[in-house]
Amino acid sequence: MSTVLDGIEQTFVETDRLRASVLSRHGQGTPIVLVHGNVSSSLFFQPLMLALPRPTVAIDLRGYGDSETLPVDATRGLRDFSDDVASVLDALGLAAVHLVGWSMGGGIVMQLMLDRPDLVRSATLMATVPPQGFGTRLDGSKCTPDAAGTGGLGVNPDFVARLAAGDTTADAPTSPRSVFRSGYVAPGFDDGREDLWVESMLSTKTGEDNQPGDGVASESWPGFAAGTRGILNTMSAAHMDLTGIVDLDHKPSILWIRGAHDAIVGDESFFDINTLGKHGIVPGWPGEDVAPPQPMIAQTRAVLEEYAANGGAYREVVFEHAGHSPHLEDEPRFVEELLAHVTATD
Repeated sequence: MSTVLDGIEQTFVETDRLRASVLSRHGQGTPIVLVHGNVSSSLFFQPLMLALPRPTVAIDLRGYGDSETLPVDATRGLRDFSDDVASVLDALGLAAVHLVGWSMGGGIVMQLMLDRPDLVRSATLMATVPPQGFGTRLDGSKCTPDAAGTGGLGVNPDFVARLAAGDTTADAPTSPRSVFRSGYVAPGFDDGREDLWVESMLSTKTGEDNQPGDGVASESWPGFAAGTRGILNTMSAAHMDLTGIVDLDHKPSILWIRGAHDAIVGDESFFDINTLGKHGIVPGWPGEDVAPPQPMIAQTRAVLEEYAANGGAYREVVFEHAGHSPHLEDEPRFVEELLAHVTATD
């Protein structure tokens, strides 16, 4: 199977931060820049790129796809990634683009809104990480001072081992292919390109400096908290807080797209250790008062409502039959919603 689909060009961009792999496609109008999430790469955006009439650019983040593998300093939240994206756009001579961020990529787009507003004409957040970071309550306060239960020690080590080994099977629930089927898409989805999506997942570089990162002991249940290195620690509330977007002077219009059957980002997600504790999968759960399942959807909505109350604008669109990947699961509708959004903000 060809990794890069016909009609899409791959180039490498050298910046003062990294050597980045970039997929692009020509078109008319202001470019749309696509930012992928964790355990994925720009390959996931190719069908969308082919369906869009506008110029599109998809950037592999450090440690993913064909971009350079560099350590991730989690104490900066998602800034290592957002600074990388900014450096690539600067090198390409692009500014005031339409940014689309998927999952972790949604957080990267919000970080760009905070740090490089000149780059953001509009923002589309798809299945986005909650702006408050992981390990928080609805109001954004941390469940424990150290955001216990978040970070690099919260991932199943067998999944990481199978990533590192390049496992393409569906022999175990922790294999990347099985995780794609159970987590990335709604049950029954099959577009005939699953091998490509698994290949993209397997491009993720593993280790304490990348996926998943390190961790530290915690006095609070479940006994660990976020470390300072690697991917999963970047999104812990110990290091990340994107709620400052509500106070921006320049508030680009936001389109928030999510799938109704998203298994990863939800108000009681089984990718949240507090949910696992509540359902008896992780023992010793101290209860709702101490470790409530994180209301990720409600949290994002609360921030966007405040964003709108402070002079911004946002629109929430729910794909009723989709999971974590609306752009794959209902591409025609995603294209329609995205084009309406960017056309209104050109």
